[in-house]
Amino acid sequence: MYAELVGGERLAALLSETEAGHAVERSMNRIERVVEAQGGEILRRATDEVCVAFERCDGAVLAANEMIERVASLPPVRGVRLGIRIGVHHGAMESEGPPAGEGLAVAMRLAGMAHAGQALISGASVLLLSPGTRQFVRERDEQGLNVEGFEWPVYALSGRAGMATSVPPAARVSQRLRVRHQQDVHLIEELRPILLMGREMGNDVVVIDPRTSRQHARIERRREGFFVVDQSTNGTFIANDGGGEQCIRGGEVLLAGQGRIGCGFSAMEVERDLVFYEIV
Repeated sequence: MYAELVGGERLAALLSETEAGHAVERSMNRIERVVEAQGGEILRRATDEVCVAFERCDGAVLAANEMIERVASLPPVRGVRLGIRIGVHHGAMESEGPPAGEGLAVAMRLAGMAHAGQALISGASVLLLSPGTRQFVRERDEQGLNVEGFEWPVYALSGRAGMATSVPPAARVSQRLRVRHQQDVHLIEELRPILLMGREMGNDVVVIDPRTSRQHARIERRREGFFVVDQSTNGTFIANDGGGEQCIRGGEVLLAGQGRIGCGFSAMEVERDLVFYEIV
């Protein structure tokens, strides 16, 4: 999640630096209390913005609604009321250094498109919500908002349940993808649309091979099917049964039928760390 206060510039033009700073800090303190209550982890905190990680998308949605309500409930200062705009996205983050990665980049982009007092959430995140929390997704546009250059539909959150709907039928993929690595079997489906692969513990599929990056690649379930998205150094190799092998570096490929995936090494090798997939 990325949240940003808006209206601070107008306050700064009307008040002294100390008074304007106090008003902004009061709002940020309320935001921090919401993060703590919902079990989030603040990754970066600046004067008027905050980047937060949540274990589950449900927590981010509940926190976003509460942040909007708490900031809106503060009295205006010299006729100026601060607002907040929020972006929510489930995506990969860099494991080292300052907060960075697809998850934050998309959340920041969504926040930039939001109005004051609004939270936008990506379709990828909506698919991960529980039925109860999914009720906070507005049904105003069943297909979501189509944003140029953005692969997922975008939805606005509602502060109250009952104004929402389940994931629209057009966003559903009826098939599932079975993924096998050694003795472990995973299913990528509606309730679990993303699977992470890499050398680092904490990935869904942990590949202990020096050629594998810590956060190597992920498989995403989208409307069009199942995609492998590479984010590694040595590339991801995909071999479809009955076809040839292809390698992607920093790109993505649509999976078909069944086959094998090599994280940093050829999928044609005899490797115990090969990942096998099958659309079922």
